[in-house]
Amino acid sequence: MLGLFRKLLPREDAFFELFASHSERIVGAAQALERLLAGEDVEGNAATIVKLEDEADAITREVLLAVRRSFITPFDRGDIKDLIQSMDDAIDMMNKVVKSVRLFDQTSFDPGMQEMGKTVVEAANIVAAAIPLLDKINTNAARLSAMAEEVTRVEGRSDRLHAEGLHDLYRRHGASNPMAYIIGAQIYGDLEKVLDRFEDVANEISGIVIENV
Repeated sequence: MLGLFRKLLPREDAFFELFASHSERIVGAAQALERLLAGEDVEGNAATIVKLEDEADAITREVLLAVRRSFITPFDRGDIKDLIQSMDDAIDMMNKVVKSVRLFDQTSFDPGMQEMGKTVVEAANIVAAAIPLLDKINTNAARLSAMAEEVTRVEGRSDRLHAEGLHDLYRRHGASNPMAYIIGAQIYGDLEKVLDRFEDVANEISGIVIENV
């Protein structure tokens, strides 16, 4: 009965505009991260990620405020909070990569790190394409579920790149240059956590579909 009642009432569509705006920042940061890991203007791309992360934080705060102020929300308030927070966690972790890069004065990156950067862009693009589809969950349920599964597959591929990268680091630096291994392992770990956060976003999307279809 509550579900039917909610469908008959006017909807608060501003949430979808905020979600879309946040996802644009995620994609922009992911693209900057990919360029950074390719060694292109490392500091300039790092600054871009920091700027976009700040903007994403502001959008997250706006969403959380809107949840408290809105009488009608497009789906469960808790799901809205969890979705935007998981999205924000993804771009926060990209900022964490920047912090590690700056801390260790890194300007060049292993091929495995560069491949992981590509998976970050891939996951970000899938999420950005999925977010607008939440406006019509019933119509888009199958597509949303498929996209969430694709993010999980991308995350699985990043797991393999992470493991292979650590093994390569150890083989090259484990005995001769422990600090190089430590620095590389830190960056690989941060990148893997970015993909973990995208998997969290995918799980939130899947949960919203299940609860609303």
